[in-house]
Amino acid sequence: MAKAKRMYGCTECGATFPKWAGQCGECGAWNTLVETVVEGATPSGRTGWAGDKANIKTLAEVSVEEIPRFSTASGELDRVLGGGLVDGSVVLIGGDPGIGKSTILLQTLCNVAQRLPALYVTGEESQQQVAMRARRLDLPQDKLKVMTETCIESIIATARQEKPKVMVIDSIQTIFTEQLQSAPGGVAQVRESAALLVRFAKQSGTAIFLVGHVTKEGALAGPRVLEHMVDTVLYFEGESDGRLRLLRAVKNRFGAVNELGVFGMTDKGLKEVSNPSAIFLTRAQEAVPGSVVMATWEGSRPMLVEVQALVDTSHLGNPRRVTLGLDQNRLAMLLAVLHRHGGIPTYDQDVFLNVVGGVKVLETASDLALMAAVISSLRNRPLQHDLLVFGEIGLSGEIRPVPSGQERLKEAAKHGFKRAIVPKGNAPKDAPPGLQVIAVTRLEQALDALFE
Repeated sequence: MAKAKRMYGCTECGATFPKWAGQCGECGAWNTLVETVVEGATPSGRTGWAGDKANIKTLAEVSVEEIPRFSTASGELDRVLGGGLVDGSVVLIGGDPGIGKSTILLQTLCNVAQRLPALYVTGEESQQQVAMRARRLDLPQDKLKVMTETCIESIIATARQEKPKVMVIDSIQTIFTEQLQSAPGGVAQVRESAALLVRFAKQSGTAIFLVGHVTKEGALAGPRVLEHMVDTVLYFEGESDGRLRLLRAVKNRFGAVNELGVFGMTDKGLKEVSNPSAIFLTRAQEAVPGSVVMATWEGSRPMLVEVQALVDTSHLGNPRRVTLGLDQNRLAMLLAVLHRHGGIPTYDQDVFLNVVGGVKVLETASDLALMAAVISSLRNRPLQHDLLVFGEIGLSGEIRPVPSGQERLKEAAKHGFKRAIVPKGNAPKDAPPGLQVIAVTRLEQALDALFE
């Protein structure tokens, strides 16, 4: 076979050139030429290329048996993955430095290696550093194999010989292929190395975890095509100095997206939190103004979180609207609805909102709880400690139902809540035992029910 040759393609117009240049000769764009590999010509007499008939089936003929999975020995990680790992799947995990990406993968592989062959490939640390972390976390170390390598051809050759069931690449930005001359971490190197790993995973059935660096904006570093090639993309969220870590799935070909796993960072590594509502509901003993509990839906389960508001007189020409864990633009819209349909102005007030525990709530079910917290702080009147609120607010002041209302109410009853203000469309025929459900259809009705 003819030797593969290197070309440089423009990311703007797609033109190719034999040499690199600072400016594209076709479209005139600067710094857009990226190194690529062009395979040599196919030798004569080769079969399996253009002209061969493809294997075509109807949808009814395709087998739809359940995809076999195996557990990672972590219930929260299995939940985010959709029930466990799938053979031949490629999972990309991103997050800020020090958030716990390497820690959770080392814990997972040490446990999986007790029953299945596993290989941990590190390009950022030495074998001694990995072993020191495993000993510090009291992990089983007798079965997991560790390899320090950054050349993708050597990694795949070793993996073909070892035949691991699960493999970790930490991280994809340190891996390079000998087919390209650019430095590791570049767009071309990351793309080609990831493509070779994905091809190996599909051919061998090995499940692969890829660790990805993130930019200062929080997005995964490297080409966007990296997220398209893999089967699952997970993001680690949380403050590096906090004790809670949230693992969120933003893409999953084998399960639900926006699934959330909750972990607690301890001196022995990441411990899964099976009941996150109990963690996020660590509230003050007595009721205080501006605090209310809402039920949000994360992936396939409800979660109770506390929303806090602080409303204070503004001394600025433009009052401040600050949100942590909520949509700031939606807050501005809801304050306008509160003024128009509730008769409560806030144009001379600074409004600060926070979701306790660092949780990000982006669904519209938080609207009613957000308004309840704002009114409680504005009037300096605490809401009942056992009150739950959720519902969407429309621009005309109507309270709209939200998905999975029955499951949210059951979660509230399980944690001892006595009253719930919900949209009429979410009011159940039979309320959970011990829970009084107040159904509302308008914002005015919800405001009256808050301080009954």
